[in-house]
Amino acid sequence: MSNRTEPRRGLRGPRHAGHTVPADHLGALSLPVGDDGVIIGNDANNKPQLIGFHRPVPYDVTLIGGLWTAQVLALRAAGTGARVAVETGRVQAWTTLAQAAGAGLECVSLYDVGRVPPTGATVGSPVVVVRDCGMRPPRGRVVSSPWQSVLTLLPYLSPVAPRLMRSSALVGIQRVSPGEAEQIGRILGLARAEYEALPTLADGVTLWVAGREHHWVMTNPTDAETGLLGTARRMD
Repeated sequence: MSNRTEPRRGLRGPRHAGHTVPADHLGALSLPVGDDGVIIGNDANNKPQLIGFHRPVPYDVTLIGGLWTAQVLALRAAGTGARVAVETGRVQAWTTLAQAAGAGLECVSLYDVGRVPPTGATVGSPVVVVRDCGMRPPRGRVVSSPWQSVLTLLPYLSPVAPRLMRSSALVGIQRVSPGEAEQIGRILGLARAEYEALPTLADGVTLWVAGREHHWVMTNPTDAETGLLGTARRMD
């Protein structure tokens, strides 16, 4: 057996004394929600709210709201390293965003309705598919799957909306008419105060519903997002 010391593999890191925390102080610690989450805005307590699009299971999101919010989410998803595939009947509305995202890298791709190819999503290369296909989006060939989430944008409550809301893990609702708000309240089991508030929402405000979790969220754009997309708006 040799007495020669084996060489150390890797770089020697800085030496620090260990950190200790009294057990009764652990409750005061907070940790990030996730390193792959997309910040969608702040809640009523000014606490950041995130959507974890990158999951090992299929994940569907329905947003009844404006193009502006969907584009902010797409831009921020691309910023987390996801590839974003936009299925849309209004390519011109997405062209500037696709060209600006990724600093020249093709991280946002645009496709006509029904023409999204298989994306090959993996844990190392997750995909977010944004379906901007109008009031009656056709059933797409590309559906949610492990590491591939699907966000469907509906401008208003439509005949397909109840099915999409019931099958989605997360539903976002922006300003709608009183009649739409009442119907949405029945579908999602909202409290009366919640659905009655929907017709009064300001631009950029969304009620996000995931089962029993309900959060009012204000999406505030960064300076770069404002320069690219303009200010928050419900209508386009």
